[in-house]
Amino acid sequence: MSFEYHEPTSLAEAVDLGARFGADGRFLAGGTDLIIQIRRGKLRLRHVVGLHRVPGLDGIDANGSVTLGALVTHRALERHSAFQGRLRALVEGAEVVGGHQVRNVGTVGGNIVNASPAADVTPVLLTLDTTVTCAGRGGERTLPLDGFLVGPGQTALRPGELLTGLRFSALPGRSATAFLKAGRRKAMEISVVCVAARLTLDAAGERCAEVRIALGAVAPTTRRARAAERALEGRVPTPDALRAAGRLAAAESQPISDVRASARYRTLVVETLVTRALTRCLERIRDAAS
Repeated sequence: MSFEYHEPTSLAEAVDLGARFGADGRFLAGGTDLIIQIRRGKLRLRHVVGLHRVPGLDGIDANGSVTLGALVTHRALERHSAFQGRLRALVEGAEVVGGHQVRNVGTVGGNIVNASPAADVTPVLLTLDTTVTCAGRGGERTLPLDGFLVGPGQTALRPGELLTGLRFSALPGRSATAFLKAGRRKAMEISVVCVAARLTLDAAGERCAEVRIALGAVAPTTRRARAAERALEGRVPTPDALRAAGRLAAAESQPISDVRASARYRTLVVETLVTRALTRCLERIRDAAS
């Protein structure tokens, strides 16, 4: 493992280095994925550009809409007070990423750019209609996270471009989120299946006004279960309706069989976890109103 390490002190300098090195270089955030890939020989790089001295990439702004810098760690998500209520799923997703050491240094931006279909926080961000901001020599551009993930380990980043942050709108009243994960053991395990859900009820608190469901580890990318979402919107969230949404979400998944689980098992788990996550959202909305 031999490469030249660079530490830019401004975003402009980082972007310039990224453009100059192209495919021979990579940006380093937490390094919990990148360094492992380099050590295993999956990546052969001549240049690594560290981002920790670039100001403004590690902030969380939760006044109104929420903005996360690309270098926000999973530990920071766990601890932030803004994510203890309606956005509880962010905490639930972050707190199962590796062990404490990984969460202390692993970043949200790095996790997204790694584009693992089994990433834990990504499904939550998808349910929040998150957008990502990227910076390159041509300037900044913003695109939906849903379109940013294009395949296993593949994103819509252009050569030399850097993901700088994420943004999503604050949730309205009568809203809640939930995240659930199934693995072969309880800690430091890659997901066999993970799901996130967001539910917003109408003004009367009787029907589903808006529903988001996202699935991890059951397709080439983390994906929304759009048919399941549409089936619930406008309906009373009865137990039967939530179970039906779980079945629809399972039908939308595209799991594979591997050493961790069979495709059939994953499909069954999707149905169960989606139903449970939606039920948990409903319980949280009702608890907040009581």
